[in-house]
Amino acid sequence: MKALFVVDMLKDFFNKDGALYCGNLSRKIIPFVKEKIEEFHKNEDLVVFICDSHEEDDLEFNMFPKHCVTNTEGAEIIDEMPVGKNDIIIKKKRFSAFYGTSLDPALKDHKISEVHVLGVCTSICVMDTVGDLRNRDLSVKVWKKGVADFEEQAHNFALYRMEKIYGAKIC
Repeated sequence: MKALFVVDMLKDFFNKDGALYCGNLSRKIIPFVKEKIEEFHKNEDLVVFICDSHEEDDLEFNMFPKHCVTNTEGAEIIDEMPVGKNDIIIKKKRFSAFYGTSLDPALKDHKISEVHVLGVCTSICVMDTVGDLRNRDLSVKVWKKGVADFEEQAHNFALYRMEKIYGAKIC
């Protein structure tokens, strides 16, 4: 079975007044991400929303501005995303969607063998999650039209690394 990972499509990253706004280029991926979600819903494939969710005193805030604090508006999925009743929402505290979450058992329960990945930021949470997917020997497709980053150079490096080092297919 296939799964679609929708990484950090959250208000703090996508709203212009968000705490860690990814920039205007990030807004351009929204229609494509929405289209892929609807496609996976139509085919009754698994959709997993991966969501940053930090405590007020998270040590990550030593590196990045305070963002996606648990139970705040900034940590909510953006309104444009069609969240389905059978979709899984995974709240994470670190870059990888696997660190300290229940994602592994969810993938095993659904017998997932192929994962498609979309979202932000290409060079941080997307890349670290893709690396962990490949470490689990899962087939991975990253949709270039569906990922964005703060910086073009970091974005391009991450796409290159995910393809050449991790063995993900860049579509």
